[in-house]
Amino acid sequence: MATAAPSSGPGTVNLQYDGGTLALPLIKGSEGEVGIDIAQLRAKTGMITFDPGLGNTGACRSKVAFIDGEKGILRYRGYPIEELAKKSTFLEVAWLLIHGELPTKAELDTFAADVTRHTMLHENFNRFFDALPKDAHPMPVCAAAVGALATFYQQPETDQHVHDTITRLIAKMPTIAAASYKHSLGQPSIYPQNALDYASNFLHMMFATPCEHYHVDPTLARAVDLLFILHADHEQNCSTSTVRVVGSSKANLFASISAGISALWGPLHGGANQEVIEMLDRIEAEGGDVHKFVELAKSKKDHTRLMGFGHRVYKNFDPRAVILKKACGDVLTLLGIKSKQLEIAMKLEEIALADDYFISHKLYPNVDFYSGIIYKALGIPVNMFTVMFALGRLPGWIAQWIEMRHDPDTRITRPRQIYTGATCREYVPIEQRG
Repeated sequence: MATAAPSSGPGTVNLQYDGGTLALPLIKGSEGEVGIDIAQLRAKTGMITFDPGLGNTGACRSKVAFIDGEKGILRYRGYPIEELAKKSTFLEVAWLLIHGELPTKAELDTFAADVTRHTMLHENFNRFFDALPKDAHPMPVCAAAVGALATFYQQPETDQHVHDTITRLIAKMPTIAAASYKHSLGQPSIYPQNALDYASNFLHMMFATPCEHYHVDPTLARAVDLLFILHADHEQNCSTSTVRVVGSSKANLFASISAGISALWGPLHGGANQEVIEMLDRIEAEGGDVHKFVELAKSKKDHTRLMGFGHRVYKNFDPRAVILKKACGDVLTLLGIKSKQLEIAMKLEEIALADDYFISHKLYPNVDFYSGIIYKALGIPVNMFTVMFALGRLPGWIAQWIEMRHDPDTRITRPRQIYTGATCREYVPIEQRG
């Protein structure tokens, strides 16, 4: 049993157990969250905590991002996501996350120029991609390519080398992502264009060919830049925690980011917007009856799920979804797209937002719902959706890795377990086993 001791500060919690009482200090965050420091629990009591999924466990202190799921709040370094989405570019947000403050104009100009100069890949990477199956999913291709970057840049890990690695990763990730897509088509990779901004350059490498120029519309480039901003960080999610866990062993940044990409690949994490499109495909294939699908999603007797609605963290509107809804409308209007699938998506949103069941269960459209629709409208294939997520999340992963490396409390991650296997038993020689 745990009881809080009265205190004018954060105070302590007294844990009563068979054998005594242990005072555990409380830790208070800048937004008022309170945690119980159990660092001495096992040493003092011989016990550990049990928390599958670590949903009640604070693994670190962090200044990078803050979420209040009940109120629908997301802030990067204290700045509301709504303001950053409206006023910033992705590279400006990347600088903010990595360095802790918004850049001056001179800092941003220098950063953008450095990124532009490092967008090209070593020519040997052509042979790297050629060695992979043509039908390889772009996510493991990206994870492998980022890991392979460590073989090209093997300098000692000084502060300058880490700085260079950060620049190279942000610069080369769009080139790697686009090259993985081109490889799947059997098309040659397109070299980056230094005259284009970050998002425009990515779209150009995705859709241009050596024999045909691709004009990048500024509205579409801005939509991609906005998507990158909205995905840039999200506290200690699965992939971010993976980056920190791998980095805690002193693994380099390339290896840690590669591991983060692999974690993001999972359908329970980065694959949600892909599932939105697959859901829309299913509704269209079954005749396009949205009302019928909604009723199935509400039924406890059916396993149908409404993908892109609700969020594990947000119990209110996902603030990113509110921003993306307008961007989604802008993209569809500009492209003049009228497809059955997109009509179904808009009808689905309309019905769910007015249905008492979804309102009472706080199942509002989330960022995956609108991002999937935008990617589809832009012509980005479904198997690239998670790659787009990784491109946006990259500066958050980097910021978290840097923070972890400089935190004096960082230790190599080594969770405990509750063993439930066989107790000690004698070895039986093979000839005596029945």
